[in-house]
Amino acid sequence: MPPKQIALEEWDRLYDQLKATGLSEPSYGGKISRHLTDGDLRLTKLRFDNSIAALNLWNFLLTEEERLANARAEGKKLVGTMKDLGTVPVLAYSLPDLVAFYPDGAWWIPCVMELSAGLLGIADSLGIDESFCPVRAMLGAFVTEAHFPLPDLLTCSVGATCDDFSAIAQRLNGLGNPILWWEIPHRRKPAENERAVVLPGGMTAPGIQVDFVESELERIKKALESLAGQPLSDDMLRDGIARANAIRQRLSELRSLVFKAPVCPLPALELLIAEMLALHYCSDRDASLQVISDLLIETRARVDQGEGFLDAEAARIFWVNPVADLRVMNLVEDCGARICGTEHLFTHALDEIPTDVPPMRALAQMALADPMVGTAADRADRICSDITEFGAEALVLSRIPGASHCALEGGAIADIVAARLDLPVIEIEVAPLNDAYWPSLGTGLRALVETIRQRRGK
Repeated sequence: MPPKQIALEEWDRLYDQLKATGLSEPSYGGKISRHLTDGDLRLTKLRFDNSIAALNLWNFLLTEEERLANARAEGKKLVGTMKDLGTVPVLAYSLPDLVAFYPDGAWWIPCVMELSAGLLGIADSLGIDESFCPVRAMLGAFVTEAHFPLPDLLTCSVGATCDDFSAIAQRLNGLGNPILWWEIPHRRKPAENERAVVLPGGMTAPGIQVDFVESELERIKKALESLAGQPLSDDMLRDGIARANAIRQRLSELRSLVFKAPVCPLPALELLIAEMLALHYCSDRDASLQVISDLLIETRARVDQGEGFLDAEAARIFWVNPVADLRVMNLVEDCGARICGTEHLFTHALDEIPTDVPPMRALAQMALADPMVGTAADRADRICSDITEFGAEALVLSRIPGASHCALEGGAIADIVAARLDLPVIEIEVAPLNDAYWPSLGTGLRALVETIRQRRGK
């Protein structure tokens, strides 16, 4: 069917038509609107891609809690992996009967449930107020135990990480949730006399830093082996890396198709969710691969047929940082723009893991490629490179309220990109719910689109 963005009620009608003509669904299938009974009220404010691939993507995302509960009932062990965004899950899924997930994902609950879950209020009562990043909702999720089962093992990376998250995780630990901490150092450039290692994404780090991170990950590996009741061999880990890379390869192709196509073939909202699957596979690695593969097939077909959303004149925007309010991704397109490049703080989880070095060392290299453990200049270098590759015409930096890494880093990135590429740059702040600020957000984005159009005429 021709690509179109539709509201929830229209998806219900389309779903009924598809079922009447023999729609085949995965085990987590059904109407998207059924998730309203779980309190996911924001769904009524969103517009969705009308493909079956997108239907499965949304249902897969919104049933993670059920998968985790089922895994616990089946006797599998749950691993809560915090802050590293893409590293420890590769280790965990390389062992049988371990399921990894990110409690960090609770930061979207205030948006999806439109503050009805009360998680931010619980965080307030625990001394973690609105001066902190919205990931503080994770505290409320642990206290209520209403959004995911408590993990059997909880890990968290510290050191060169977000100050907000470190403080929130320490508060969580103090509430009786023991955390296995592992450290990652601030990534620096190698000195002239130091052995340099090229990391995924093209950055370099001193070999001594890679050695240290590998030793830290060895501690995590031993804890996972103890939890699983068996050793994790290099061959098992190589297989886990290969499966992770299969997902990353498909995501890389999907992103390239979406960003480079003459007409946008997939909306920004669905692409954002697809990118997030790389972090921990939404608690099912095989299903995650299938969901992304189906999206890729749908997108490839649309590109081949020249079909898509908006038109070829849509402003091409590079977007930095994930939005706390998913509806903003719809707003971008309402303002006449399309997303042509993203940097959501986890590029290291999208780059392929090296396969030409021992597997634990490969994971250490990947962990050190995390954009949040280096400088703003490092992030800006990658952003400039991707802007050039994808042909974006402007940069939007989405600040996350209270997030320590957004306070000054956004300005530094904006200055570097504007100077190096001579592109218009704006910064906006996106709270978990932005309904009250909708007019001003739209005004800023429309002004950027108009600036792009004027620059084209020069």
